[in-house]
Amino acid sequence: MSAVSPEDALSGDTLSVHLVKAGSTKIRYPADLVGDDGTRVTVRAPWAAPGVRDFGFVRFEPGDVFTEHYWRDRWYAVKEVRTGTGLLKGWYCDITRPAVLRDAELLIEDLDLDLWVSADGSSVLRLDEDEFEESGLPDRDPEAAGQALRALDELEHLARTEGLAGLLG
Repeated sequence: MSAVSPEDALSGDTLSVHLVKAGSTKIRYPADLVGDDGTRVTVRAPWAAPGVRDFGFVRFEPGDVFTEHYWRDRWYAVKEVRTGTGLLKGWYCDITRPAVLRDAELLIEDLDLDLWVSADGSSVLRLDEDEFEESGLPDRDPEAAGQALRALDELEHLARTEGLAGLLG
Protein backbone atom coordinates (compact mmCIF):
# COMPACT_ATOMS: atom_id res chain seq x y z
CA MET A 1 0.00 0.00 0.00
CA SER A 2 1.18 3.47 -0.72
CA ALA A 3 0.62 6.52 1.43
CA VAL A 4 -1.66 9.23 0.08
CA SER A 5 0.04 12.59 -0.19
CA PRO A 6 -1.97 15.78 0.37
CA GLU A 7 -1.50 16.57 -3.31
CA ASP A 8 -3.08 13.23 -4.29
CA ALA A 9 -5.99 13.45 -1.84
CA LEU A 10 -8.55 15.78 -3.32
CA SER A 11 -11.37 17.35 -1.37
CA GLY A 12 -14.56 15.51 -2.25
CA ASP A 13 -12.90 12.11 -2.56
CA THR A 14 -14.42 9.29 -0.55
CA LEU A 15 -12.30 7.50 2.04
CA SER A 16 -13.03 4.50 4.18
CA VAL A 17 -12.62 5.26 7.87
CA HIS A 18 -11.52 2.08 9.63
CA LEU A 19 -11.72 2.25 13.42
CA VAL A 20 -9.87 -0.55 15.22
CA LYS A 21 -10.15 -1.28 18.93
CA ALA A 22 -8.11 -3.98 20.71
CA GLY A 23 -7.02 -5.40 17.35
CA SER A 24 -10.54 -5.83 15.92
CA THR A 25 -12.59 -3.68 13.60
CA LYS A 26 -15.04 -1.63 15.65
CA ILE A 27 -16.60 0.10 12.66
CA ARG A 28 -15.81 0.92 9.03
CA TYR A 29 -17.68 3.58 7.09
CA PRO A 30 -17.34 5.82 4.03
CA ALA A 31 -16.58 9.50 4.54
CA ASP A 32 -16.07 12.45 2.23
CA LEU A 33 -12.62 13.97 2.34
CA VAL A 34 -12.89 17.63 3.31
CA GLY A 35 -9.17 18.36 3.50
CA ASP A 36 -5.68 17.00 4.06
CA ASP A 37 -2.84 19.38 4.82
CA GLY A 38 -0.26 16.63 5.35
CA THR A 39 -0.75 16.61 9.13
CA ARG A 40 -4.50 16.77 9.64
CA VAL A 41 -7.07 14.82 7.64
CA THR A 42 -10.65 16.09 7.84
CA VAL A 43 -13.61 14.00 6.67
CA ARG A 44 -17.38 14.34 6.87
CA ALA A 45 -19.81 11.48 7.28
CA PRO A 46 -23.33 10.81 8.49
CA TRP A 47 -23.82 8.88 11.76
CA ALA A 48 -22.57 5.45 10.70
CA ALA A 49 -23.84 3.12 13.43
CA PRO A 50 -27.27 1.56 13.21
CA GLY A 51 -30.06 3.30 15.10
CA VAL A 52 -29.72 5.72 18.00
CA ARG A 53 -26.97 5.76 20.61
CA ASP A 54 -28.07 7.57 23.75
CA PHE A 55 -25.21 8.38 26.11
CA GLY A 56 -27.43 10.30 28.53
CA PHE A 57 -25.60 13.57 27.86
CA VAL A 58 -26.05 13.40 24.05
CA ARG A 59 -27.86 11.26 21.48
CA PHE A 60 -26.26 10.27 18.19
CA GLU A 61 -28.92 9.37 15.66
CA PRO A 62 -29.60 8.93 11.96
CA GLY A 63 -29.32 12.28 10.23
CA ASP A 64 -26.49 13.53 12.45
CA VAL A 65 -23.40 14.69 10.56
CA PHE A 66 -19.87 14.24 11.90
CA THR A 67 -16.99 16.40 10.71
CA GLU A 68 -14.01 14.40 11.92
CA HIS A 69 -10.48 15.70 12.35
CA TYR A 70 -7.61 13.19 12.53
CA TRP A 71 -3.94 14.01 12.98
CA ARG A 72 -0.92 12.07 11.83
CA ASP A 73 1.14 13.51 14.72
CA ARG A 74 -1.35 13.67 17.61
CA TRP A 75 -2.93 11.02 19.80
CA TYR A 76 -6.53 12.10 19.35
CA ALA A 77 -9.36 12.75 16.92
CA VAL A 78 -11.98 15.49 17.32
CA LYS A 79 -15.44 14.97 15.85
CA GLU A 80 -17.80 17.92 15.53
CA VAL A 81 -21.35 16.58 15.77
CA ARG A 82 -24.32 18.38 14.20
CA THR A 83 -27.93 17.50 13.60
CA GLY A 84 -29.08 17.04 10.02
CA THR A 85 -30.33 20.64 10.13
CA GLY A 86 -26.91 21.94 11.16
CA LEU A 87 -27.44 22.53 14.89
CA LEU A 88 -24.19 21.93 16.79
CA LYS A 89 -24.53 19.19 19.43
CA GLY A 90 -20.88 19.31 20.53
CA TRP A 91 -17.56 17.57 20.07
CA TYR A 92 -16.80 13.91 20.69
CA CYS A 93 -13.07 13.30 21.04
CA ASP A 94 -11.47 9.89 20.70
CA ILE A 95 -8.04 9.21 22.12
CA THR A 96 -6.26 7.28 19.38
CA ARG A 97 -2.85 6.51 17.99
CA PRO A 98 -1.86 8.96 15.24
CA ALA A 99 -3.92 8.41 12.09
CA VAL A 100 -2.58 6.56 9.07
CA LEU A 101 -3.94 7.26 5.57
CA ARG A 102 -3.06 4.64 2.96
CA ASP A 103 -4.65 4.50 -0.44
CA ALA A 104 -8.26 5.46 0.34
CA GLU A 105 -8.34 4.05 3.89
CA LEU A 106 -7.97 6.12 7.05
CA LEU A 107 -6.85 3.75 9.81
CA ILE A 108 -7.59 4.80 13.39
CA GLU A 109 -6.69 2.81 16.52
CA ASP A 110 -9.04 3.66 19.40
CA LEU A 111 -7.37 3.66 22.85
CA ASP A 112 -10.64 3.67 24.85
CA LEU A 113 -10.41 7.14 26.41
CA ASP A 114 -12.89 9.76 25.20
CA LEU A 115 -13.91 13.33 25.94
CA TRP A 116 -17.30 14.96 25.34
CA VAL A 117 -17.67 18.73 25.07
CA SER A 118 -21.17 20.21 24.76
CA ALA A 119 -21.90 22.83 22.11
CA ASP A 120 -21.88 25.66 24.64
CA GLY A 121 -18.75 24.32 26.37
CA SER A 122 -20.51 24.07 29.74
CA SER A 123 -20.16 20.29 29.92
CA VAL A 124 -16.72 18.66 29.56
CA LEU A 125 -16.79 14.96 30.39
CA ARG A 126 -13.92 12.48 30.56
CA LEU A 127 -15.26 9.10 29.44
CA ASP A 128 -14.27 5.44 29.59
CA GLU A 129 -11.32 5.75 31.95
CA ASP A 130 -12.40 2.41 33.45
CA GLU A 131 -12.32 0.76 30.01
CA PHE A 132 -8.84 2.18 29.45
CA GLU A 133 -7.55 0.64 32.69
CA GLU A 134 -9.27 -2.69 31.92
CA SER A 135 -7.78 -2.74 28.41
CA GLY A 136 -4.36 -3.58 29.83
CA LEU A 137 -2.66 -0.92 27.71
CA PRO A 138 -0.98 0.74 30.73
CA ASP A 139 0.81 -2.57 31.47
CA ARG A 140 1.23 -3.80 27.89
CA ASP A 141 2.43 -0.52 26.33
CA PRO A 142 3.21 2.11 28.99
CA GLU A 143 4.55 4.56 26.39
CA ALA A 144 1.28 4.51 24.41
CA ALA A 145 -0.75 4.70 27.64
CA GLY A 146 1.22 7.77 28.69
CA GLN A 147 0.65 9.40 25.30
CA ALA A 148 -3.07 8.63 25.58
CA LEU A 149 -3.40 10.17 29.04
CA ARG A 150 -1.44 13.27 27.99
CA ALA A 151 -3.69 13.64 24.93
CA LEU A 152 -6.83 13.43 27.08
CA ASP A 153 -5.41 16.02 29.49
CA GLU A 154 -4.49 18.33 26.60
CA LEU A 155 -7.95 18.14 25.05
CA GLU A 156 -9.67 18.68 28.38
CA HIS A 157 -7.48 21.73 29.06
CA LEU A 158 -8.25 23.18 25.61
CA ALA A 159 -11.98 22.52 26.06
CA ARG A 160 -12.04 24.25 29.45
CA THR A 161 -9.96 27.27 28.40
CA GLU A 162 -9.96 28.19 24.70
CA GLY A 163 -12.59 25.75 23.45
CA LEU A 164 -12.08 23.20 20.69
CA ALA A 165 -13.25 25.36 17.78
CA GLY A 166 -9.86 27.12 17.62
CA LEU A 167 -8.06 23.79 17.30
CA LEU A 168 -10.14 22.97 14.23
CA GLY A 169 -10.02 26.28 12.38
